[in-house]
Amino acid sequence: MVEKVDERPFTTEEQVKKYFRDIPVLVDIAQCESRFRHTGKSGSIIRGEINPYDIGVMQINEWYHGKTAKKLGYDLYSIEGNMAYARYLYEKEGSRPWNSSSHCWDDYKELARK
Repeated sequence: MVEKVDERPFTTEEQVKKYFRDIPVLVDIAQCESRFRHTGKSGSIIRGEINPYDIGVMQINEWYHGKTAKKLGYDLYSIEGNMAYARYLYEKEGSRPWNSSSHCWDDYKELARK
């Protein structure tokens, strides 16, 4: 169930900001990677412009992370699962999985190192 604010569903941006309020670099990464989009106008999940295996708001690469995400119970196609796996990945590897977009979010680069 999507939480509501003033009787309207949260936007994807609001969901990301709320979920990652304790890890602001992941908010910046989501803005840079997907422009806070999880699905396109057709309702299908967005895919990376450069790599079509990158999916969703956090642009998780399903080729590299799909099996692990599934094993851990995360559905990368749902916004909740995509963000939860991004949190898992960040806690394990820091911001390295998103280094290719660091030119966009590198204000937090020093904070993101682990």
